[in-house]
Amino acid sequence: MSIKDKVIAIIADQAVLEPSDVTMESTLADLGIDSLGLVESIFAIEEEFDISIPFNANEPQASDFDISTVAAIVAGIEKLTAEQAG
Repeated sequence: MSIKDKVIAIIADQAVLEPSDVTMESTLADLGIDSLGLVESIFAIEEEFDISIPFNANEPQASDFDISTVAAIVAGIEKLTAEQAG
């Protein structure tokens, strides 16, 4: 599975949707994921890819990690995994 497919699967699981229902343009709000679901998604993604995401759940807007859309999340994960592989 690609990074994109894994991230979509994790987000779909959190939203209790099928992965086919999650598009790259979807926002987490569009998918019905609340702040708790977001935190759970971040933890699941960190565990899946063995990375640490620079995300502050108390101040999401202050984080360096863009969670505006699924595409932004995938791009962020790709960047973090590439940096870690370095």
